[in-house]
Amino acid sequence: MNFAHLSLAAPSKAIRVAVTEPGASVPDGFTACEIGTNIEFKVERLATYFFKGWSPLLEDALLVAGAVEFCDMSLARPTRTWARDIALTVPVHDLDRWQRGDVAAALKDALDYLTGDSWTLDFIERRGAAIPVGQQLFALEHPARAVIPFSNGLDSCSVAELEGRKLGHALVRIRLGTHDGDMRRKERRSEAFAKIPYTVKGDHKESSMRSRGFKFGVVSGLAAYLAETNRVIMPESGQGALGPALAALGQVYADYRTHPTYLRKLERFLAALLETNIDFDLPRIWNTKGETLAAHVDGCTGDKASWQRTLSCWQQSRHAGVNKKRRQCGICAACLLRRMSIHAAGLTEPGDTYVWEDLSSATFEDGASPDFDRAKITGKMREYAIAGTLHLDHLAGFRKATTTQTELGLHIFRLARACQLSHEEARSKVDGLLARHEAEWRDYLDALGPKSFLWEWTA
Repeated sequence: MNFAHLSLAAPSKAIRVAVTEPGASVPDGFTACEIGTNIEFKVERLATYFFKGWSPLLEDALLVAGAVEFCDMSLARPTRTWARDIALTVPVHDLDRWQRGDVAAALKDALDYLTGDSWTLDFIERRGAAIPVGQQLFALEHPARAVIPFSNGLDSCSVAELEGRKLGHALVRIRLGTHDGDMRRKERRSEAFAKIPYTVKGDHKESSMRSRGFKFGVVSGLAAYLAETNRVIMPESGQGALGPALAALGQVYADYRTHPTYLRKLERFLAALLETNIDFDLPRIWNTKGETLAAHVDGCTGDKASWQRTLSCWQQSRHAGVNKKRRQCGICAACLLRRMSIHAAGLTEPGDTYVWEDLSSATFEDGASPDFDRAKITGKMREYAIAGTLHLDHLAGFRKATTTQTELGLHIFRLARACQLSHEEARSKVDGLLARHEAEWRDYLDALGPKSFLWEWTA
């Protein structure tokens, strides 16, 4: 059994971070995280969050999310264990609310569970004034019934279209990505929740960045609160929501960033902080990504090719560019899941979508575009490809493997509670999802042929 899912070794690395106002001193032994330098609020972006109900408490929440991100990236994880000991002090405007027992306990519970670290959070009175809200508050053109985080990914595109059929203009997008290529500047100024309203700068010493689940969850929850709706539609399909927790490779702590067990903890934190319920809904959790894409295309009355313009790859352009043009790498876990899902949906993409154009090649190197700089085919890139392949393969065999049955039973127990299902219902849904993922993965490998380098890795 992978005990990383159940318990963690005692933290062997520690950091103490003090968020400071400009010009304030830093206590001995603390790392400084200065407002305006390390966490910078973008006034133009923040303006799209100015609705009726904006208060300094919401600014506090964004600052806490930024501070958590700063801590997460500033301390590399131990070599032999996972957990770190993180102490964070944040100045807030509404000190009484943040020091309240239910708020503090729910915040720590959510962060500990999400990141696998041990968090200690303290709050002090903030001296500076809150960011002033202009006389003209931003207004939604239509009453909102739900908000959806939108990152220009395949699931985001598909689920936004599927849910948009039901809700129309009452579905409000929250843009979480860093790229605005699908929006003109004028549109960004006139659209609610146009971009994450702050940036975080510091030394990037840790790449796992599990805190992104807290950042995006808090931003989405605040957007729902400001739009006067309590429903946040999470666009992840089953493999994205459950796969990273079910099939973590090696002794890596399970990834719960969009898992229902974590989302329930995030809901409890936001309910205590905002004194209103925010519900995170995963309408496609029991569907594969391929099924979600197929449903999107089958009933789409608008741009049926919109999914082709989405990005799944996390690789930067300097690592995944061909002839000075950005591509998706095609071999990381996200790209492999995307390619398998597109195949399952009976669709195709242009040949130059990926750096690794041909996954049926006998060798990893030969699968890359002939125009790709061979010096960039590094051992680390090969390791990413192997890890992505084994993740999908491990998930495909998870329900049948004798070594995973205890672990699977624990996941089903937790899912049943988080999704308010009976144990039998939860087991049936998980079994069905895993069986369909297995069928899609095996069919994709068969389509690539037995000479594919992916076959060698899965063998």
